[in-house]
Amino acid sequence: MKDQLKHFLLFAVLTICCTATAVAQATVKGMVVDAGTNEPLIGATVAVQGTTQGAITDVNGGFTLKLAKKGVTIVFTYLGYKEKTVTIGKDGEVDLGTILMESDAQMLQDVVITSSVAIARKTPVAVSSVSMDFIEEKLGTQEFPEILKSTPGVHANKEGGGYGDSEIYMRGFGNENIAVMVNGVPMNDMEWGGIYWSNWAGLTDVTRTMQTQRGLGASKVSAPSVGGTINIVTRGLDSEKGGTLAYSMGNDGMNKILFSVSTGVSKSGWAMTLLGARTWGNGYVQGTDFEGYNYFLNISKRLNDAHQLSLTAFGAPQKHYQRDGALTIAGWQRMEKVYGVKNYKYNSTYGFDNNGERQSAEYNVYHKPQISLNHQWQIDEKSSLSTVAYVSIGRGYGNSGQGNEDYGYSYRDWNGAYYGELQTKFRKADGTFDYGAIEDINAASEYGSMLVMSQSKNYHNWYGLLSTYTTKFGKYFDFYGGIDFRYYKGTHTNEISDLFGGQYFMDSTRGDVQVENNINKANPAWRYQKLGVGDVVYRDYDGHVLQEGAFFQTEFNKDKLSAFVAGSLSNTTYWRYDRFYYDEAHAKSDKISFLGFTAKGGANYNITDNHNVFFNLGYISRAPKFSYGAFMQATTSHAINKDAKNEKVLSFELGYGFRNEWLSANVNAYYTKWLDKTMTKSGTMDNQMEYFMNMTGVNALHKGIELDVKITPLNWLELTGMFSLGDWKWDSNATGYAYDAYGQALTAEGTVTTVGAADHANAKINLKGVRVGGSAQTTAAIGATFKIGKSIRVGADWTYYGRNYAYYSLSGSNLSLGREVSVLDPWKIPAASQFDLNASYRFKIGKLNAILSGNVNNLLDYQYISKAYNPNTLSSSTLQEATADNIYCYYAFGRTYSLRLKVNF
Repeated sequence: MKDQLKHFLLFAVLTICCTATAVAQATVKGMVVDAGTNEPLIGATVAVQGTTQGAITDVNGGFTLKLAKKGVTIVFTYLGYKEKTVTIGKDGEVDLGTILMESDAQMLQDVVITSSVAIARKTPVAVSSVSMDFIEEKLGTQEFPEILKSTPGVHANKEGGGYGDSEIYMRGFGNENIAVMVNGVPMNDMEWGGIYWSNWAGLTDVTRTMQTQRGLGASKVSAPSVGGTINIVTRGLDSEKGGTLAYSMGNDGMNKILFSVSTGVSKSGWAMTLLGARTWGNGYVQGTDFEGYNYFLNISKRLNDAHQLSLTAFGAPQKHYQRDGALTIAGWQRMEKVYGVKNYKYNSTYGFDNNGERQSAEYNVYHKPQISLNHQWQIDEKSSLSTVAYVSIGRGYGNSGQGNEDYGYSYRDWNGAYYGELQTKFRKADGTFDYGAIEDINAASEYGSMLVMSQSKNYHNWYGLLSTYTTKFGKYFDFYGGIDFRYYKGTHTNEISDLFGGQYFMDSTRGDVQVENNINKANPAWRYQKLGVGDVVYRDYDGHVLQEGAFFQTEFNKDKLSAFVAGSLSNTTYWRYDRFYYDEAHAKSDKISFLGFTAKGGANYNITDNHNVFFNLGYISRAPKFSYGAFMQATTSHAINKDAKNEKVLSFELGYGFRNEWLSANVNAYYTKWLDKTMTKSGTMDNQMEYFMNMTGVNALHKGIELDVKITPLNWLELTGMFSLGDWKWDSNATGYAYDAYGQALTAEGTVTTVGAADHANAKINLKGVRVGGSAQTTAAIGATFKIGKSIRVGADWTYYGRNYAYYSLSGSNLSLGREVSVLDPWKIPAASQFDLNASYRFKIGKLNAILSGNVNNLLDYQYISKAYNPNTLSSSTLQEATADNIYCYYAFGRTYSLRLKVNF
């Protein structure tokens, strides 16, 4: 590491010393805004005519451009706006002030992308935007979601600490309830709604603008989010001509190399942008080595004044070791004292086999490329049609240990820790996991391997079509309408990858197969088949999701008032095909469909040039998720949830904004009621009859206030601030009733009864008033950026997390028939904060622009709990009370750093 640092600094110093700098004769600055709304245009191109020199406007529409000579013409371009030129004819600093750009109805614009992006003081939603420059300046060693941590209502953490294993919450809602869109295309998994950020870690390199819309949001798709929307807009036709070479390095062996090149738009209307990158390192946490790649390609062709085609392909193949072993506070202290692993970096699954080869029960490999073809059609002066067809092909796996339960072994034996307690069954004296001991057990066994490793493969093919038509009615009304079709097939199988010293493996989960579903169960040769590497264990099924939707939005814009009404209708159909628990005759399940809709509206009124107010309200009815929603337990069973209901969301929001030359401030209050959250359980009664239960009436209430401020008191100083206060609680008690696989009501003895009768077996859970766990309900941030001269920028950021309650999962494991369970308030994590620093120096290498930048995150090396989990065991009819002694947790990373050299050509 020291040698790397020396080499990097030596390279940087020699580069600067050997540079033949060109003396700038003029420095041009200004702000680019929409002529109609006076709002900043983020990512507009500012270029010197006839050269490759240029800049991109920041989140405020501002830009600074150094000129090597006077008497040049500056060209301003932005997709959907008329080109504008300004000639510079003098030396020194030139302030062009505000550059007004007018919308051009004849210019092609990407409706799919731009219709999902909110405009300040026009779109009535709570919104925050970050530009490409901001991401480059602040990211450092942080995960992609952490770039948003200074946004009100947002909380991101690294969870276990593996590469890309971070998660994000928005207004108390997790990944699965936050819509993520890239260039207007939805990215959330269609079976459970979540996002694995490791699959998109490379997006930071190609993002032009990232915008968060909290709450209802402005995205025009048929299936909206609950907590908010993250819109990522990548580089495209408006990318300026030129390229980039960059090298980064950081703590724990982190390295990254990157290149990009853009042709700009040729005279014949062609444009191409290509990017490639590789990132690798040892990981901050013990034994979390990683390697990731990133590629991006955009080829665009302006066919004529009416048509434009754009092909985009991007992906981020990666492989990384993980850590899934949260410990109690006392447990973490023991790891340092007994095993000498400091700073909460201990990894309980890190270890080696008898040959000294690295092994891990936590390892992930995945590649999820997305390819889209976008067609823009300017039908006439007031109408256009934007259509994007896309495909996503996911391939990869995560390690998944298996055990032969017929002989007393379990998949849990592969866990490094379980509910906060270190697993010592396979543990060496130095604290590493003893994979060699598993090899010894398997080699000595007369009945094959007792424990084997499998690859939990999760493949998918996803096809979609999103088409948006927009037109004007009269002078003041804009109409958007479109269709949103998606089909998804996810293949989920576990294949043995390592017998760990044994000769074969007998899969005890075959004993869970029902003979009425799979005739093979009656054949002992199948039940006790000797399996080898490549054979399937535990599961082998396809999940199918088909969604058809339509949406519309009508906007009114006149003078100071902007208003909209919008609605959507969607039909979601689920089915599964199982090759493990069912034979061919029973492999395909019945289909189950859910009709959902949204209705929302809002208005923004610009009281003056400085003041504006807005409100929005909406109601969402959306299909429950695939597993533990539409299906009672989709991994192993066709059993449909007969009592499944659409989840409903009622949301209302008020906001106020103020803006002048040096101050921008926004405050808003929100109220979100979440109704009929799905919770299911399956089990076996005393008479061995299988039962299924769906909880009804599980509700939550999320409300709060948010404030963000930006102050520019001096041209060399920029101050930012944020404060968010949430109040997120469960808002009901719930009851679940037992049914058999055919939907018949059951008594506690397993006999059929009448739905809702006194003897209808049920379970109850009391959670009204209990706080929602998982993310900080109070957050705050203060930031300052200093511009020293014309080449140096230094930034400091402080982020605060308070009222952060431990995460707890309300699932079927908490429920028992005939029992009433009361949930207690989760443990309150001690409040914490951290300081981050960033600095950059811009200089010349010959005629090329270069920047040397650095980041230090968690400057004071403060070790604090970033995420905690409530104990999940039952004490009589009450979930165990959470205390500092029995919660288990992960700690935030300590001090990390990175250095980066980037050269533009």
